[in-house]
Order: sequence, then C-alpha cells, then structure tokens
Amino acid sequence: MTDNSALDILKNAILLEKRGQSFYQTAANQSQNSDVREFFETMAAEEVQHVKILSDQFKALKETGKFKTADRSQLSTISQNVLTPEVMARIAAADFEAAAISAAMLMEERAISLYAQRGGETQDPQEKKLYQWLADWEKEHLEFLAGIDAELRERIWNDRGFWPF
Repeated sequence: MTDNSALDILKNAILLEKRGQSFYQTAANQSQNSDVREFFETMAAEEVQHVKILSDQFKALKETGKFKTADRSQLSTISQNVLTPEVMARIAAADFEAAAISAAMLMEERAISLYAQRGGETQDPQEKKLYQWLADWEKEHLEFLAGIDAELRERIWNDRGFWPF
C-alpha cells in the first residue's frame, strides 16, 4: 500500500521545484545581460532535473508502493564556469538580479527544510536516501547563491562606502 503522506510530500516537492524553475526562468527572461541570463537559465535547468527525479519517484511509489533506487548519474552540479567575475559585476550592478539571488536563497532554504524534515521522518531507506540526496543538492545551490550574495554585499558596501573604517 502506498503511503499517502509520502505521495503528498513528493507532490509538494515537485510543486516547490516547479516554482523554483519558473522563478529562475523569469529572472533569466528579465535580465538584460546575456551572461547573467545564462546563469539563471542554468539554475532553471537544475530545477527541471529535480522535477524529473521527483516525478519518477512519484510514479514508482504510486505504481509499486516503493521508492526506486536513486540514480545518482542524474545529479549534476552548477557550472562554476557560468559565474565569471564579469557576471558577478553585472549582477552587482543590477538591483533586480541581486534581489533575485536573495529570493532564490529563500527558496533553496525552504526546499532543504522540506527534504530534511521528510528524510528524518521516514522509515523507508530509499526514501531517506532520496531526500538526503535532494537536500544535499539544494544545499549546494544555497551555498553557491550565498557565496554570490556575500560577494555582492561586500562589493556594494565597498562601492557605496558603507565600511566605517
């Protein structure tokens, strides 16, 4: 028998990831700079991968009542080559893109919380692995975004003379 709470968690996770993908794609579409647009499109593509993984798990759980073994080959990482110093400078110069980074961090934190909570509650070892894997993936996104945010904040503070010393 299928655990409805597991199905509900997967539905919520899919929705969360789709919202993230939509957000990143909107940020890409709003960006005036092609490099910054590429960064947000990369993030949107990562969220599409998350949706596919979660959808596959949802289908397996609904059909068999069990989670399938996660295929770690689906896991990709954010291309560090996308975020060059030039792109960082363009993000810092654009209030919309900088605000989008902050909003993205909140979305990633929410996803981590959802996955960590469900991973801690479940007794199913495959489900636990799935949510740990996804939480780790989202943590990577959050750390990446937090690094961008910290660098942007320091640049803005330096550029605007906010340092008291």
